[in-house]
Amino acid sequence: MNKIKFTSKTTLTLTNQHGYPVKYKGYLIGDLPPRFGFKEKFDGQDDDGNDKFKEGIYQWFNYKGLTWVIDKDHWSKFL
Repeated sequence: MNKIKFTSKTTLTLTNQHGYPVKYKGYLIGDLPPRFGFKEKFDGQDDDGNDKFKEGIYQWFNYKGLTWVIDKDHWSKFL
């Protein structure tokens, strides 16, 4: 079972099935980031003629009136 722990009004930690905490950030519908709602989008070509793609946010859930997305700062710690 997943545990939800609110760390503030717009952030929460959800424990996944492996027991690791994952941080999420909540957004109101008008405040969603521009990368929301697509997996990847064509972003032109680089100098060598290779296609570039912009990665989007395609996984989220709705809870208590907010749309929750994995916090980008959470994943940057592991890269």
